[in-house]
Amino acid sequence: MRVMVLVKATDDSEKGLFPEPWTTEMMAAMGKFNDALRDAGILLMADGLQPSSQAKRVAFDGPGRTVIDGPFTPARDLVAGFWLWEVKDMEEAVAWVKRCPNPMPGPSEIEIRPFYDL
Repeated sequence: MRVMVLVKATDDSEKGLFPEPWTTEMMAAMGKFNDALRDAGILLMADGLQPSSQAKRVAFDGPGRTVIDGPFTPARDLVAGFWLWEVKDMEEAVAWVKRCPNPMPGPSEIEIRPFYDL
């Protein structure tokens, strides 16, 4: 099954605040984690996203379209990064997320969303 693994944004990630040496240490730990995912054959794609201040939304209302400039709030409802994985089942995805280094300097959340199988 394919899952999208979403790293939820925080107030600090939305401000682009990542202190040293935490950033260097976290990037090294995340690199090792991504290598393990790749070696296990489940990593299809991974990337980080810029803060929502760099984003746009397009709102639809019938035939009308409205462009909305970021930043967007609240931060906890936003995504700071993602992985796309191919796993056996949700239990395997949860097990891998539990192995993930904390992607933020403080409290954070990672959400796992399965794709529809067509």
